[in-house]
Amino acid sequence: MKTVEQWMSPRMDRPIALARWGHYGTPVLVFPTAGGDAEEVERNHLIGHCQDLIDAGTVKLYSCDSVAGAAMVRKEGSPEYRTWLLNRFHQCIVEEVVPAIYNDCGGPQPIVVAGASIGAFNALAMVCRYPEVFRLAICMSGTYNIEGLIGGYSDDLYFASPMAFLPGLDGPALEAIRQRFVLLASGQGAWEDVGESWAAAAVLGAKSIPNRVDPWGQEWEHDWPTWWAMLPTYLREFVAR
Repeated sequence: MKTVEQWMSPRMDRPIALARWGHYGTPVLVFPTAGGDAEEVERNHLIGHCQDLIDAGTVKLYSCDSVAGAAMVRKEGSPEYRTWLLNRFHQCIVEEVVPAIYNDCGGPQPIVVAGASIGAFNALAMVCRYPEVFRLAICMSGTYNIEGLIGGYSDDLYFASPMAFLPGLDGPALEAIRQRFVLLASGQGAWEDVGESWAAAAVLGAKSIPNRVDPWGQEWEHDWPTWWAMLPTYLREFVAR
């Protein structure tokens, strides 16, 4: 069962769409790749590879437009504008997308986040910025140092990027993240950089945030077939138990 809804986000002053597949189960918000929309994961058959888990009522999969990622791809506006939009995109997720998911699920419950490439960065950011909302991040083939993709640095990027703000984080906010878990999976084939996952793990580990790096080997490239294998594998490990 699929639904799609769209609204104008007051935080970004842009439209955003949210798609859902399934009727029951743990809510899993899957972020698209950099320029993807809410239905990218279906067009590229990731939903189909999770269909047995959806049909069994183990998970309900959601995905939303990658609004900030699309602006990065297009080099829209200045670097300062793009970092502002990224920060506002994260605020939109927790203040607009999450309430829509709660409404669809009949009330609040912990949400799993996942994504590939820039989607992995967004999944990591959600758990680290909002651990009270998200319980687990499944990060696949991630790019976590995104200053080069944006083209500059600003306070907005500091607050949006765990690689920037985690080293200085302490107190109750850090303790909340320590109750969460981050899975960092990466192939080692063409266009993959498992070093990104190890670098993110080093930042997380230095703050005693539970995490695991899974290198998948040289045969796994930075492409959809890798994520077809990864996402259902980790949903079975962490959700269907």
